[in-house]
Amino acid sequence: MRLGTPLSPTAVKVMLLGSGELGKEVAIELQRLGCEVIAVDRYANAPAMQVAHRSHVIAMTDAAALRALVEAERPHLIVPEIEAIATDELEAIEAAGLATVIPTARAAQLTMNREGIRRLAAEELGLPTSAYAFASSEAELAAGAEAVGFPCFVKPVMSSSGKGQSYVKSPDGIAAAWRYALESGRVEQARVIVEGRVDFDFEITQLTVRSLKDGAIVTGFCEPIGHRQVKGDYVESWQPQAMSPVGLKAARDIAAKVTDALGGQGLFGVELFVKGDEVWFSEVSPRPHDTGLVTLVTQYQSEFAIHARAILGLPVEVALREPGASAVIYGGLEAGGIAFEGVAEALAVPGADLRLFGKPESFARRRMGVALARGADVGEARARATEAAGKVRPTKA
Repeated sequence: MRLGTPLSPTAVKVMLLGSGELGKEVAIELQRLGCEVIAVDRYANAPAMQVAHRSHVIAMTDAAALRALVEAERPHLIVPEIEAIATDELEAIEAAGLATVIPTARAAQLTMNREGIRRLAAEELGLPTSAYAFASSEAELAAGAEAVGFPCFVKPVMSSSGKGQSYVKSPDGIAAAWRYALESGRVEQARVIVEGRVDFDFEITQLTVRSLKDGAIVTGFCEPIGHRQVKGDYVESWQPQAMSPVGLKAARDIAAKVTDALGGQGLFGVELFVKGDEVWFSEVSPRPHDTGLVTLVTQYQSEFAIHARAILGLPVEVALREPGASAVIYGGLEAGGIAFEGVAEALAVPGADLRLFGKPESFARRRMGVALARGADVGEARARATEAAGKVRPTKA
């Protein structure tokens, strides 16, 4: 792809559907390469909107509104960043030749819905996964939970960052899990997945990139990222995660199979469970992953730089520079236009850095920033990131 000049007839126009903190970093990388960035989200002043050339507020699940915006802006590339998008309309937009959807419209459709990607991975590709069932009613959920066994996890088929997810220990928890899933899903859709528990040692994100080299698609892998979750939402991550050679090969084989099946170009976050040499597929995001924020301090090119380059057909570099870690900074309160204290103290921690996302409204468990840290090893980096995050204090203005 020939790169041009923003706001001119030569511009390469990229539309972000979803403009959160991950989209903000992608927008910055695209800006550095001279792209014209259009940020779209369901609320005003989202993080990526603050660094884009233009922004729009629409309900991205509204197919007519999405089509009208694409026809008005005429982007070359459409980059989905969240799940709540009218993916059927994306397929129609791509089929009509209005824009290229990253990585493909089919990939966006499959991965935005846990049912689509789980059936692809387990039933079509034969990848190892946890036991699972899908349910469209409380009664079906109860039956599915009995089939996969307790304890189990209940998740809306369309959600992210732990929203709507429950850990259910017994049949007594089914009713509450069903209500919570319906309240928290990204769309008004009575559909959930119930998953059996996997006995694993740790979880990883295997960042996998499909990029162009000498005119052909090649697959590359970043070093595995370890992470810790609370209620389905990541609270810290680190890179690299130590693994056995056999386990690492299995993880990358699984990641290659699922991303090959999805196709297109760009970076994918493949989530996997690992126990010794055994690996199970969990989920995949066709875009940078929240746990991959750590790559801002660990890699020569962050996951965001890799994604921007890959979707533009440019060379990428996946090599690790040094060990590092990230730790989430939560809002801790409900208010608009909050302030942050303790920033200087956090940045005084050796090897530490911060990203404050600029979200216009804070909630107690909303991710408002992240502390990053380098270290001689992962243990030192994790300790530094946690210390730095703990020094940042969100306050009302």
